[in-house]
Amino acid sequence: MRLQAILNRDGGTFRTTDMDAYVKKAETVFGAAGHDLDCTVVAGDEMQATLEKTAGRDDLDGMIAGGGDGTISSAAGVAWRAGMPLGIIPAGTMNLFARSLKVPLDIWQALDALADGHVQEADIGSVDGRAFVHQFSAGLHARMVRMRNTMSFKSRSGKIAANVRAAFGVMLDPPVFDVEYHIDGRHERRKVSTINVSNNAFGENGLLYADDVTGGHLGFYTSKPLGPAGVAKLTFDILRGRLKDNEDVTEMKGTAIDLHFPRVDRKINCVIDGELLPMGRDVSLRLHPGELKVIVPKPEGQAAAVAAA
Repeated sequence: MRLQAILNRDGGTFRTTDMDAYVKKAETVFGAAGHDLDCTVVAGDEMQATLEKTAGRDDLDGMIAGGGDGTISSAAGVAWRAGMPLGIIPAGTMNLFARSLKVPLDIWQALDALADGHVQEADIGSVDGRAFVHQFSAGLHARMVRMRNTMSFKSRSGKIAANVRAAFGVMLDPPVFDVEYHIDGRHERRKVSTINVSNNAFGENGLLYADDVTGGHLGFYTSKPLGPAGVAKLTFDILRGRLKDNEDVTEMKGTAIDLHFPRVDRKINCVIDGELLPMGRDVSLRLHPGELKVIVPKPEGQAAAVAAA
């Protein structure tokens, strides 16, 4: 395959990586696997334009994006619209989509896994036409991210600490709001503290990511109105991978979800793949099954068999 890699030098792990050495290693690894790889290292504010330019080329078989969750989400949206296969190198804090795709979280190990990988069809979601690979959320998570964004941090550990402080802040003042929703023909109105819509159902893990992004559905999660004790219990259940056992949480699945917020008298926000964004009173979420082509590692059993041959 002829591939172009775009690496965000401002993204997480790459900030402290010798990028010249990394590029040399990447080109060597992919070359040994029979691929033709070129690498471009750019600043974070140049990523979107570079991704779009790369997706417009007709001499490539695919592209690889390296960076944090925001970079990967943007790259997936560009690749989806272009119909171009995408490989990802996880250099961020959580690397949630990489976890779903079973890509090694070590940036050096990811090179070997992708170079020896194959192209697979994966699901991708959209929020009013904007792509997402992980989740859309409103309520508790959006308030937490808004609070975290007011704090200063310069490292991965600093970001995690800011998340913890923000979580405690939200726990003391949880939001409660009305929402009307239509999900695959079902209509209901309820009062909630949080809404999460995921690209396939969350797995049983403490980071809330899907174990499989080929199931052909959106996961739809709402909670009852929560007080501080309810938020604390929800947080505890999430951290131990037991979200679905929480009695205040309702889980549904569908492919089309429309939300309406009837009582809005101020600016409201949502989070899409980790990015805090303004949200309107009406939100349309759709799943696009199998429309994102991704380069993924070979299954463990297959990889072991190849190595032994």
